Amino acid sequence: MNENETKKLSRTDLFSMAIGQIIGVGIMTMTGIAIGFTGRSVNLAYIVAGLITIFAAIPQIYIGGTANFYGGQYSQIGVLCGQKAAGIFLYIQLFTSLAISMYTLSFADYFLSLFPNVNAKLISFIVLTALFGMHFFGVKQAARLQNILCAILAIAIAAYIVLGIGNVQGDYLTNGFMTKGIGGFVLASIYLTFAAGGATYVVNYSSAAKNPTKDIPFVIIASTAIVVLVYAVMSTVAAGVLPVDQVANQPLSISAAVFMPKTVYTFFVVGGAMFSLLTTLNFNIGMIVYPVMTGCKDGWLPKKLAVKNKKFGSAYLILLLFYLIGIVPILLGLDLNTIANSTVILFTIIRGVIAYSAMQLPKKMPEIWKESKFYVSNGKLKAICIASIIIAALSVLVLLVSTSPVQICGNIGILAFSVIMALIFNKRVHLSPAYEVKK
Repeated sequence: MNENETKKLSRTDLFSMAIGQIIGVGIMTMTGIAIGFTGRSVNLAYIVAGLITIFAAIPQIYIGGTANFYGGQYSQIGVLCGQKAAGIFLYIQLFTSLAISMYTLSFADYFLSLFPNVNAKLISFIVLTALFGMHFFGVKQAARLQNILCAILAIAIAAYIVLGIGNVQGDYLTNGFMTKGIGGFVLASIYLTFAAGGATYVVNYSSAAKNPTKDIPFVIIASTAIVVLVYAVMSTVAAGVLPVDQVANQPLSISAAVFMPKTVYTFFVVGGAMFSLLTTLNFNIGMIVYPVMTGCKDGWLPKKLAVKNKKFGSAYLILLLFYLIGIVPILLGLDLNTIANSTVILFTIIRGVIAYSAMQLPKKMPEIWKESKFYVSNGKLKAICIASIIIAALSVLVLLVSTSPVQICGNIGILAFSVIMALIFNKRVHLSPAYEVKK
């Protein structure tokens, strides 16, 4: 950890990265689906989803606030759950790189809706190359880009709220509220946790943060709370400017078209939908580096991949590897959406694994845990972690209902591959502690 402190991520940088990760195209599409579940009570469903998300993140906060784990969740799982579990997580993590292509192709689709004569492959290539280029020059540069993208994204969201709130129909609370009863409301609340989640992954930036044990727990809670409140207001507009049957299962663009002038609507599509893809993509490029870099040092992958650029401190070979993984499918015209989406259930299960990991703190790190400012009694720790595991299990059930059989098989296949690889390479791996305590 010899990087200059000025090159590390401040609390503001981490906050911006987390905001960019949470605000994705999910708000554009999932809100309409949730309206289909519960009608105009979707705003309350978002609030409940936010509370569930924050509560489910408490085990992650316990771990991240106790010690600085260099490899993020990979190191946390390794230290608290064992070497094989860490290996399985790492190989699953590698498959998330396939989502890189998905984000760029989705961006190109939005771009073509505005400029239909542009080559989609060229746009995808330019976007991916530019974002990876920022990370080659260091994570601080990528964070600065994230700050700019989030500022524009905030303006687009503000435009939607300011212009739309006055067009909400007067019968909002009496017509189309709780359309499918308490069951539909609960289903919508659990479903929307996928739109509200994402901030916990900022823990994978631990080794790049100035003060990770203090800043990351704060960022997880604050970013989730702020975004969820914004989502609740946006969903009020989405569900209220038209009758429920016209906006149910529809993207936000349907409601935006009602009250936005054409130029502002175009800006909303670009600054909202398109920039939300860019912020999520930018976050994910940086997020996958640190667990993989630590995994390389441990022996799960070739150690030479973990070499850093001396000037910028970037793991340029890992970035190059993921860049090639992302660019080849684009150039070949392959559709990797199904494969990229086939890790969703697995990463929801990993939320439960993190909660189980937190339960091991008194056993695996007793002295450090007792000194943690997040220390709680064993009984309270177990109760919170078990509740978080139950939430993860309910989320998996929701996914099983809404996920295609092909993607379910994809999750099973990726899990099987990851387990086999972890068993094969386990003997040659020497898991490093990969954490330090900062008072």
